[in-house]
Parts: sequence; structure tokens; C-alpha cells
Amino acid sequence: MRDLRDYSLLEHNTFGIEGRCIRFLEYASAEEARQVAHILSSASEPILIIGGGSNLLLTSDFKGIVVHSAIKGYEVCQRNDATGEVLLRVGSGETWDDVVDYCVSRGWQGAENLSLIPGDVGASAVQNIGAYGAEAADLICEVEAVEIATGQICVIPVDECEYGYRQSRFKKEWKNKYLITYVTYRLKSFNYTLNVAYGNIRTELDRRGIGEPTLRELREVIIAIRQEKLPDPKVQGNAGSFFMNPVVERSQYEILQKQYPQMPHYFVDEQHEKIPAGWLIDQCGWKGRSLGHAGVHDRQALVLMNRGGATGEEIVRLSDTIRQDVYERFGIRIYPEVNIV
Repeated sequence: MRDLRDYSLLEHNTFGIEGRCIRFLEYASAEEARQVAHILSSASEPILIIGGGSNLLLTSDFKGIVVHSAIKGYEVCQRNDATGEVLLRVGSGETWDDVVDYCVSRGWQGAENLSLIPGDVGASAVQNIGAYGAEAADLICEVEAVEIATGQICVIPVDECEYGYRQSRFKKEWKNKYLITYVTYRLKSFNYTLNVAYGNIRTELDRRGIGEPTLRELREVIIAIRQEKLPDPKVQGNAGSFFMNPVVERSQYEILQKQYPQMPHYFVDEQHEKIPAGWLIDQCGWKGRSLGHAGVHDRQALVLMNRGGATGEEIVRLSDTIRQDVYERFGIRIYPEVNIV
């Protein structure tokens, strides 16, 4: 277990913003997680549990304890040769995209549309990461965690996590209640259908002359699309998509659709429609613009960037200005996906 004082978080956030914490605790096993839980249960300082830092915006030093998982490892805990189902148990400190590559390399379907999403496995269960018509909740079977208050190891079935669009109980009433140790995903080794209908996946496959892609080909296409749209945080600090796509009442959507016939949208249910936040922001003229050292990516308006030397406050100011502009023009409130601390 790592236990460090006055620790820099610069390498733990993809915005590349300096910030320090009073104490940094990192566990590399379930038993170490129990030790950390014991420390936290008697601590008076605030707690911040982080993953890879790809969903984190620091606005100042954190006057408390930051906790991080370094649990590694993959374990196939069940295979069903009749159905092709594979249950894969993964340490919460593994990098998510490594998990996707691991699955694709073995011909296991389910995670490929989530290729190149930054972050750790533990965060996938908290945030319910999603892209291109897929979500982590589609794959998660159960989450193992240590309860901070008691130090007990818990196994939480997926249906108790109450997953929704970028939401889970870990982000709401379970916030700072558990330290995630392992996540088990359900995949398929055969008899599956690939999801190529979302976004411009099919267009890119056609451009490459691929009719029925393999898992590897689909992963490569999704990586190429994401790299084209999203800046590398190692080159220019960012947290990927900064805003969640708003889900609006159908009545509001129908009014807007008459005003903006070309507005992209995605069916949610009979009462709701999802509208891409990036399109709303782009319509407000923000793509490629900056406020101070913070800016909007010139190819993907969902992405806010540290153009060099930006503070967390500058990123927040840019975010607030964009949100107000979107609301004034469309009557829609958009909200950050990023955890602002």
C-alpha cells in the first residue's frame, strides 16, 4: 500500500493541472483496500476516490485524502461453451482500453465499441462509460468492493447499481461508501452481432471496403474515429467529452426539430429524445474558440482543452459560459460529465 503526504496530482488528471492533496492512499489488493478503508473510516478529512483521472477537473488543491486503486489482473471465472458466454473478472486498477484489447484479441465480443475510452476499470463501474451505442452496464455482471465503514468485502450484482446514462449509485448515494476492487464483465465468444449502426461507424467501414467487420477491424475503426475527433491528452490536456448529451421531453424535441430540421437526435423512449451536446455547442459558435488558456476543440465541440497553463477555474468559466449560451438559444440545460473538484 502506498501512503504519501502532500502529494502532487499532476499525473493523476488528464487536464494536466497541478494540484496537491494532503494524503494519497493507493491499494493494490483487496486486503490493502480493507486497510485503506480502516484509515478512511476514522479520518476527519474529505475523501476523493479517483481512477485514471480522465474524468477529473481540479480547481484547487484538495484538502483531504485521495484514494486510488492499483489492483491488476484478469481472471476468466466462467465459460459456457453452449452459449459462448464468458465472465471476465478484472482488477479495478487495470486500464480500461487494455481490457477492450484483451477481449478483442481473444475473440470475445461486447467491449469493442468502448475502445479508446480513457480511464480505469473501477471508473467504468462508477461512471457507466459509454460510446457508439454501448455502455459498461451492458457488460457488467457484478462489482466487488470494500465497504469503507465496515471493511467488509461486498459483491454487488449489476441490477443493484441502478445504472443509467453516465450514472450509477456509486455516483449518488454510494459516493465514498465503497472502494471498488474488481469488476466482472459478461462477454460472448460466438453467436453475436456487432453494433455498427451508431454514428459514422458504417460510413468509415464502407470507406475501407469492409462489409462485415471482424472484432479487430471494428475496434480499429472506432479508434481511428475517436483519434480523429479527440485530442491526445498527452499533447493537449483534456478529459474527453466534457458534457453529457441532454435527454429532453419529446414535446421540446419536436419544437426544436421544426426550427432545426438537420438537428441530429437519438431515440430514448416514447417520451424522450437525446440531442448531441456537441451539436448544440457548435451551433452556438464555440468550436475552436477560447477563453483565456481554456478552449474548445476545433473538431469536437464536446471537448474542452487546456491550451497551456490553464487553471481549473478557467476551464469552469469556459464551461459555464457555454452552458449559458446553449440554454439561451435552445432552452436546454447541459451538464458536465467531468467531476469538478
